Amino acid sequence: MAKRTKKHNENFDWQDDEQEEIIWVSKSEIKRDAEELKQLGSKLVNLSAANLAKIPLDDSLSEAIALAQRIQKEAYRRQLQYIGKLLRAIDVEPIREALAKIENKHNQQQAMLHKLEIVRDELIAQGDARLNELCSEYPQAERQQLRNLTRAAQKELAQGKGAKAYRELYQQLKSFMLDDETTDEI
Repeated sequence: MAKRTKKHNENFDWQDDEQEEIIWVSKSEIKRDAEELKQLGSKLVNLSAANLAKIPLDDSLSEAIALAQRIQKEAYRRQLQYIGKLLRAIDVEPIREALAKIENKHNQQQAMLHKLEIVRDELIAQGDARLNELCSEYPQAERQQLRNLTRAAQKELAQGKGAKAYRELYQQLKSFMLDDETTDEI
């Protein structure tokens, strides 16, 4: 009869803290992560070419996305699976950040337009006091033109006439305030 001996792994010391700690991940968590990356890939596939150019992608991922944009049905589903696999192999944080910027750009523009409306209404309500504050914030603003448009808008509102100066004041604010915001982003 052959002697049975227990094999001990002499290379691994369970008491040694310097060795790498093993982290167990459940199969369900792995599947959730894979599904999340597949959905990220789907968002990338649905982007326009101009927006896709803004996202840092490697060549193989770019080619896979371009192919997925051309195919349909079952092949499309398999291609999304492949894109998800490619995404698992790379750091996706830069991609997520760039995608968030693209998706959030519309919301930022809407918020800025609302801010313009508020500033316009404050100019009409407060007059020269708010105009001085605005000119100190935006030195490129044309003070005299803004003052004339503000007074004309105040007259229009008092008389209940059309809102021509009201709209022109908005456009004037938009011209220098949005230019300042876009240079801040660069």
